[in-house]
Amino acid sequence: MSGTLVLVRHGQSEWNLKNLFTGWKNPDLTEQGLIEATDGAEALKQTGIHFDIAFTSVLVRAERTCQIILDGVGQPDLETIHDQALNERDYGDLAGLNKDDARKKWGEEQVHIWRRSYDIPPPGGESLKDTGARVWPYYMMEILPRVLAGQKVLVAAHGNSLRSLVMVLDRLSEAEITGLNLATGVPIVYQLKADSTVASKQVLGDMSKAH
Repeated sequence: MSGTLVLVRHGQSEWNLKNLFTGWKNPDLTEQGLIEATDGAEALKQTGIHFDIAFTSVLVRAERTCQIILDGVGQPDLETIHDQALNERDYGDLAGLNKDDARKKWGEEQVHIWRRSYDIPPPGGESLKDTGARVWPYYMMEILPRVLAGQKVLVAAHGNSLRSLVMVLDRLSEAEITGLNLATGVPIVYQLKADSTVASKQVLGDMSKAH
């Protein structure tokens, strides 16, 4: 029995707009972010999908995106599990800093390494590898079994927590994942085989707008 896994990065947050490193900080969605989440909901509604359960992080930008999508597909009261295992990557000492200011302080190359490398964390924070180390076990224990049982599962989370999942699902190398960005509010629909590998993947929107 094939299940469905839908991944959605939250809509634009107030700190995305201000070009700040966010991580585990908790800004809300902007007006643009609300529109992006609503557009994602409409794209999913057009597919006729009916979810069995939803997962999100404990950060408001993902939680609101999740609820907007559930409202949009006509399932506002669907069981939703909130867990910090799905939180954004922790940016440590960079959290709250303007990205341009960080480049002035530490240099363009160093900030680029912290942002885009696979396994080099910023001071006091997590690398993408570290993020995956908490996302993957949670996925394997809590999310994947439901998909393999034939359920349709929504996961509304963050750029890096979802990139770590996409890395596994799409079998991307460490080099390939560093070049991948996910657009805000754009659902990615996976159909999984019984062995947990991907049968099909559909992106319901424009990933070229990713940042």
